[in-house]
Amino acid sequence: MRTRDALVAAARRIFERDGYLDARIVDIAAEAKVATGSFYTHFSSKEDVFAAVLERLQDEMLHAGVSDDRGDGDGERKDLWRGVEDANRAYLESYRRNAGLMAAMEQAAAVDPQFVRLRLERSRVFIDRSAAAIARLQQSGLADPELDPEVTARALSAMVSRLAYATFALGESVPFDALVETVTRLWTNALRMPRN
Repeated sequence: MRTRDALVAAARRIFERDGYLDARIVDIAAEAKVATGSFYTHFSSKEDVFAAVLERLQDEMLHAGVSDDRGDGDGERKDLWRGVEDANRAYLESYRRNAGLMAAMEQAAAVDPQFVRLRLERSRVFIDRSAAAIARLQQSGLADPELDPEVTARALSAMVSRLAYATFALGESVPFDALVETVTRLWTNALRMPRN
């Protein structure tokens, strides 16, 4: 297990440094300070070790900003905007910390159907969670009732994730607090949520 863990940690560093396409098994083994043959004891391919790296990343990314606090009985929160802002901030901070891996995942998804599926599954969790939150807000009279919760969640999730990719993986310069504030305003304005 120690060798496997060392390989996964080394693979993460190599994928962050070199990207998915240019990462090599020999470099991963060297980074882990093991023989290349030891790599194949634990993983069958570069794709296999990359999936293991992403599995470790998944929990952090999927649960960034998640809270079980749903306010009072009818789903209201004391400060709805603050809840949206906190969730956006946590997601964007997590993305920024993991920008190298997120860029590598984009590369992998462009060439390998396995990672397309993984990316879609990851997106589905965000979309389902956001759609449920939007539906609760609509039922409480705190969001535009004419919006389709799932389509709206898809649009808002795509906006935030592509903006995070452009900013952190591609290196576009946007001040972090301005990014969080703008995304939060766009999110809440799209839903026509009250300020307080």
